Amino acid sequence: MLRFLVKKTLLALSTLLAVSVITFGMFFAVPNNPAELMCGDSKNVCSPERIEMIERRMGLDKPIATQYGDFMRGIFVGRTIGSGETARDCPAPCLGFSFRNDEPVSGIVGRTLPVTLSIVFGAAVVWLVLGLSIGMVSALRRGTVFDKVAVGTSLVGASMPILLFGPLLLIGLVYETGLLSYPRYTPITENPLAWASAMILPWFALGFLNSATYARLARAQMLETLSEDFVRTARAKGLPKIKVYGRHALRAAITPIITIAGLDLGAYLGGTVITETVFGFTGLGRTALNAALNLDMPIVMATVLLAAVFVVAANVLVDLLYAVVDPRVRLG
Repeated sequence: MLRFLVKKTLLALSTLLAVSVITFGMFFAVPNNPAELMCGDSKNVCSPERIEMIERRMGLDKPIATQYGDFMRGIFVGRTIGSGETARDCPAPCLGFSFRNDEPVSGIVGRTLPVTLSIVFGAAVVWLVLGLSIGMVSALRRGTVFDKVAVGTSLVGASMPILLFGPLLLIGLVYETGLLSYPRYTPITENPLAWASAMILPWFALGFLNSATYARLARAQMLETLSEDFVRTARAKGLPKIKVYGRHALRAAITPIITIAGLDLGAYLGGTVITETVFGFTGLGRTALNAALNLDMPIVMATVLLAAVFVVAANVLVDLLYAVVDPRVRLG
């Protein structure tokens, strides 16, 4: 176990280091000088002297290797950006300052990340509970009316984009019937009830569409597992059905589902752009998209690096869950 954790930790750190190098390289891949982007479009204001001052203020006058070292050090211990009178302290985790409004990127991420976390974790509960329940029951009742309806519904759900399903929910439940109010994000620390009510539509939209995929996968895996020798042996021994299906078959069938769930969770935590846009939330994904359109590279770098952290962490967690769920898997 310890050997596995050390191996996975080293692999994760090397992956994140590679991602940090690539994302930092994006900073210098933009066609414009970052100092000019921060200065603005007015030629009268953006004189060569002002651009030079901005470069000193942002620390862009240093060698690229030095800037990368400062960037990585700032994430863990903070750093001082710029030199002389233009120097500014940036406490850890320092991700730089926005080109557009000169706001600390860590503050922007700290404000938008809870929105994305709220959407993703709530939707994950919906798609896992709904998808696994329908898939398992459908497999146990193969060929019945329930099975046929479930398969048909999952096909429709898997083929429908949230860009269509989200507005349909808004039209049907908000604008036409008034059953729900228009979702407006409220931090859970301020008003948990308002937070939950605002999340109902995003949770259902993202959760229902993803549950269709999980229902199909769970059904296929359960049908395959029910034909295994160890399941037939458990039946022959006269074990109760709930123990055969719940304790033996389900544990074996759920392993591939954990893989997909981990990948989906890691990817969505990096930003749910369409869901946030459809329901008017300013989360991490929508912030990253706006930053990319405005060439606000410090925000782009921060969101890409954070998304990589989520994906790597999700993969490590999936490997750990394998050994817990399936006794046939051994870590090492």
